[in-house]
Amino acid sequence: MYLTFQGHDCRYAAEQMLLTLFPEERPQYAGGPVPPEADHAFLRLTQDGERLTAEAQVRWQGRSAAGEADAPVPPEDDPLVRDRVRQRVLKLAFYRAGTALLGREPPWGALTGVRPVKIPTKAMERGLSPAQAEAELTGTYRVSPGRAALAMDCAKASLAAKRSLAPDEVSLYIGIPFCPTRCAYCSFVSADVGRALKLVPAFLDVLTQEVDWTAEELRRAGCSVRSIYVGGGTPTTLSAPQLDRLLGRVGEKFDLSRCTEYTVEAGRPDTITAEKLAVLRRHGAQRVSVNPQTMRDSVLAAMGRAHTAADILRSYELVRAAGIPCVNMDLIAGLPQDDPEGFQSSLDQVLALGPENITVHTLAMKKGSRLMGGGAGHGPVLPTAEDVDQMLSYAWSALRAHGQTPYYLYRQKYMSGSFENVGWSLPGWESLYNICMMEELHPILSLGGGGITKLIDPRTGHIDRISNPKYPHEYVNSLEKLRAGKRQAADFLLAIQQGR
Repeated sequence: MYLTFQGHDCRYAAEQMLLTLFPEERPQYAGGPVPPEADHAFLRLTQDGERLTAEAQVRWQGRSAAGEADAPVPPEDDPLVRDRVRQRVLKLAFYRAGTALLGREPPWGALTGVRPVKIPTKAMERGLSPAQAEAELTGTYRVSPGRAALAMDCAKASLAAKRSLAPDEVSLYIGIPFCPTRCAYCSFVSADVGRALKLVPAFLDVLTQEVDWTAEELRRAGCSVRSIYVGGGTPTTLSAPQLDRLLGRVGEKFDLSRCTEYTVEAGRPDTITAEKLAVLRRHGAQRVSVNPQTMRDSVLAAMGRAHTAADILRSYELVRAAGIPCVNMDLIAGLPQDDPEGFQSSLDQVLALGPENITVHTLAMKKGSRLMGGGAGHGPVLPTAEDVDQMLSYAWSALRAHGQTPYYLYRQKYMSGSFENVGWSLPGWESLYNICMMEELHPILSLGGGGITKLIDPRTGHIDRISNPKYPHEYVNSLEKLRAGKRQAADFLLAIQQGR
């Protein structure tokens, strides 16, 4: 769909709303006049005194509709505040025109961001009641009642997590960018160990140095570790001795006396062994992910996974036998060759195992994944948005019936049906790291390949980000960059501690 603007250049806001309303469309910008029969959105912004007015005229599949929205010009001189208001009225005008053409509203209404839970959380922090915060979601932002209820459950979990945090606490993320094979839906930068095995020893050499530097800088900043998350990739792609070396170094260098949660993604059942699990348990891991994504062998094969549903069951039993107290399992709604009946069967089998956490993802068509033809756009036929909606609706009812409650959620671009990813938990087993990461509640220091450190100023909410190199071969040659990043993080944390 062509996008043209008058009176503004809010390209990002327009593209976000385009993807929300018409996920099959991609933004185009004409160098000259737009072809008369082309799908097209014209978005105009005007200011009359202290009032902003946005107008949208949208043509789609031969039909046209218009939408309008307005708002007072904010009294603040802060350009960021004014820009947010401009974007909000533009998106709402586009939304009204687009939904008139579609004859329906998307499940998340006019919300386009990754973190919808922040809206009710901030509303309740301003003093609104839960009922008022939920009414803001359904009224102002046109969120469906079901999605608003999800957001409210997660907002309550976020507020509880925030109350549990001390000002001098941080979380650690340790990224292991290796996998046994690459899944068809994956666009993460991770190396197939079959081809990159020679990089693992050098990667671990550098990572252990980064562990040392990070621990040293945290001591200088006077901060303690509250949670650890070892992710990837697939961390259990490493051998048991390699895991022992890494986790042993973490336990040796960091003071973990205040660490209440230690997660390691085992993820792929074809990487899980009793020997590796014994290492995890010995070094204090209490939470492990065993992620089937589906329990149908035909769908696993279509994803490029080198294991079967029977392997998932065996791996789960190994984790329980190792004494790991909390297990998370992931499922994905919308995978190729799956259908509502298959997804329901997968969820029922996972629920029968009794994991403490179940994360239900919606398939996101990520650029660079094999489902997108490696970027060429020649992906397979997938379940329809209606099928995915049926899968998620079943998940809500089944998970609640088994005593699980949603505690964190997020959305992604190019997500089937414009739905969401939701983490569910039995009472008391919510992942603090997941909440802190998604709701940006406190600083997270990232080590390893592709990690992004988030330094959050509690006074302003401003976030500074420091990125580690993505690719293993770049990471192992970036010692100075890694050291400088940890020094910068400690300087930030020290300034916060000292109130500067």
